[in-house]
Amino acid sequence: MFSMDLGTAPLFGLSAPVADEAVEGVPVTRSRELLAGIRDDQTAITEHEISKIRRIAEWAAEHVVADGAEASTITERGLDTGLPVAGPGAPLISDFAVMELSALLGRSLDSGRAYVGQVVELAYRLPRTWARVLEGRVPVWKALRFADTTRTLPADAAGFVDRQLAPIAHGVSWAQIDRLVEEAMVRYDPAAAEEKRTAAQEARHVDIDLDRVGFDGTAEVSATLDIADALDLEAAVARRAKLLGQLGCEDSLDVRRSVALGEIARQDLALDLQVVDPDTGEITRTVPGRRVELIVHLNDAIGHTADGAVGRFANTRTPISPEQVKEWMGTPGTSVLVRPVIDLNGHQPVDSYEIPDRIRRQVELADHHCTYPCCTRPAERCDLDHNAPHTQGGPTCRCNLNPKCRGHHRYKTSGLATCRTLSPGTYLWTLPSGLYLVDPTGTYDLTPRPGTTQPSEPPTDPADPPDE
Repeated sequence: MFSMDLGTAPLFGLSAPVADEAVEGVPVTRSRELLAGIRDDQTAITEHEISKIRRIAEWAAEHVVADGAEASTITERGLDTGLPVAGPGAPLISDFAVMELSALLGRSLDSGRAYVGQVVELAYRLPRTWARVLEGRVPVWKALRFADTTRTLPADAAGFVDRQLAPIAHGVSWAQIDRLVEEAMVRYDPAAAEEKRTAAQEARHVDIDLDRVGFDGTAEVSATLDIADALDLEAAVARRAKLLGQLGCEDSLDVRRSVALGEIARQDLALDLQVVDPDTGEITRTVPGRRVELIVHLNDAIGHTADGAVGRFANTRTPISPEQVKEWMGTPGTSVLVRPVIDLNGHQPVDSYEIPDRIRRQVELADHHCTYPCCTRPAERCDLDHNAPHTQGGPTCRCNLNPKCRGHHRYKTSGLATCRTLSPGTYLWTLPSGLYLVDPTGTYDLTPRPGTTQPSEPPTDPADPPDE
């Protein structure tokens, strides 16, 4: 049995001055009135934030799933798994319940799980800090971020952090928090601290962020390297950037360094490296040079490319200027890939349950992400779900397939949520908490509010095609 003190103390220090009262000798100006109003707004926001996380903590207590072998329960419509959203010692929360709350909050599944986990971590494992949050002494946003840092700690280590943190949480820095968490780990779980140190060596990586590439054609790169590798890379980039300057490049040093890194990569690609099978001596793989894939959208009603839709990255879907495309395609060693035209609304069903690659590509190009309310998981990392089950006659076709991430696929399959296709790319979800419309522009909550005449379903456009 889990218990927690949700707190009933009045908010601390939140009373606002009366806007129309003047300090003696100081006239009431419009600026002072506005500042007083802003203070009132800030006070109301703080009170609402505290009320919100208190309600979420109570809501979580209503959806606790038993520990151990009984960490999943059979509901009337499917298997519901208890989710360890917080650290050791905190209760498991119903996965399906978190999915419903995430939609109500307008969050993706991962974001919703993380948010509920922060609140549960605070309420169950950081009770002193939680009490100060409810009193208004610690900002909600700061406390939630604190909770993120302690979720991997054992219960006694989290308690240590809570005792040290609670009195100073309102003014502590993030560096102090990190040091405190490290101390707790070493003090209460030295084996885990050593394991973490060892794991850090396995956490070396290079990330090239292609998800936020814009029209300017730049991308962010971050890396964690072995120090010897980092020194070698720094020497190579610095030397090549200096050489570019000596050869007449007038760009700044930072720009020359970025160009140098790209040249190092292209030099490696130009080697056309061969990988030899050590057992047979056969060449098993050749690393090619640069390959460019363009996706051009044609408007079949007009017969030419849509205005402004010149091209986009296959992986990032961001628009690219014609000049940038010409520059890339003109680079020596570049190969251009041309694919057959794909009609994104075409209907070419197959009899099998398995989804052919051509239909999969068609669906992924049409629906860019999971179609559950507020979920942004890219379609390439989702399951393709038969909206009308294949066993009940649902076709394996673009009209009946849409991407759903694994968690939301499970939720829909359980029967607790239903999805109806209104038109290509537009879906109406029915959840226990209400109705949600998902279309290419986002998610819209259509749940009727008490005392209103809001329709239970969105109005249909006479020009819309009939439901599939």
